[in-house]
Amino acid sequence: MKPEYAKHLRGLYIVTPDWDDTAQLLAATELALQQGAALVQYRHKTADAQQRQAQASALLALCRQYQVPLIINDHVDLCLDIDADGIHVGGTDASIAEVRKAVGPDRIVGASCYGTLELAHAAYRDGASYVAFGGFYPSRVKKYDFRTAPEIIAHSKREIPLPVVVIGGITLENAPPLVEQGADMVAVISSVYLVPVEERKTRELADLYR
Repeated sequence: MKPEYAKHLRGLYIVTPDWDDTAQLLAATELALQQGAALVQYRHKTADAQQRQAQASALLALCRQYQVPLIINDHVDLCLDIDADGIHVGGTDASIAEVRKAVGPDRIVGASCYGTLELAHAAYRDGASYVAFGGFYPSRVKKYDFRTAPEIIAHSKREIPLPVVVIGGITLENAPPLVEQGADMVAVISSVYLVPVEERKTRELADLYR
């Protein structure tokens, strides 16, 4: 059974960048946790298995201190090896049904649904814990060849009984319309990790849900 706090999916969702410097990664993540981040996803697309294991384990220990769930991007084996709180599955990864079977009933399973309600309905049927839509705005990290309409959030909330995560170029300035549509979590990379410390708006983003 995962910690009780892992069931509460609301607030600021931070996603790690492809940083090889673990000390830098932990320092930036801890600052974000101190300022109200509610969920952390470990995502490192270029790391090898040894580096992923080391960084994810260190992040999990940090997240446990702050009683915030740690989600692993894509790697089910890593999620199980370190006993992380959940897994996030992209559209080209294993199916939600397969992942849910592998990680069991108590872990968080997130599903990338891009701009498609049909994917969200399928994710719900297959056992997802939340659905993620995006990108909504131009992103420095993830290149989208489409733009998601904010109205999909309200549509999903009406039709699918799952929390909605939004991602894609989100900043403090452009997040409020998505929250007003019903987004349960705003997911960010650049706004927390890729700007100077003095320019980060982590606390203000977290405060959108207070």
